[in-house]
Amino acid sequence: MDWLPGRTAEVSRTVTAADTAAELGSGDLLVLGTPRLLAWAEAATVAALEGALDPGATSVGTRVGLTHTAPSGIGDAVTVTARLTSVDGRRLTFAVAATGPAGALLGEGTVERVVVDAARFTARLRG
Repeated sequence: MDWLPGRTAEVSRTVTAADTAAELGSGDLLVLGTPRLLAWAEAATVAALEGALDPGATSVGTRVGLTHTAPSGIGDAVTVTARLTSVDGRRLTFAVAATGPAGALLGEGTVERVVVDAARFTARLRG
């Protein structure tokens, strides 16, 4: 259990047609859709926890606050960085920031995750 604030990770992706607002149903433009940016932000938080959780544990997203402030087009490289800023028991809060070409800020926010026992959590699906 190594959930100390300061853990970081980044994910880098290239915007494709499948990542656009038009394709995702969140608009009609061929620019990076906010739902995809959010998914990449969550992926960065998961990467930041890689190797830090006990066997059988995982984390689940519980709360997100994301501001998407600038567009990115097909072919643009986007890097999302996640930094663990707060630990409250099993509740972990990350600051996330997305940058595009030349380091331009595309969006930022927070992602909250909770550490759970994977088997116990999925057993709840069976009712």
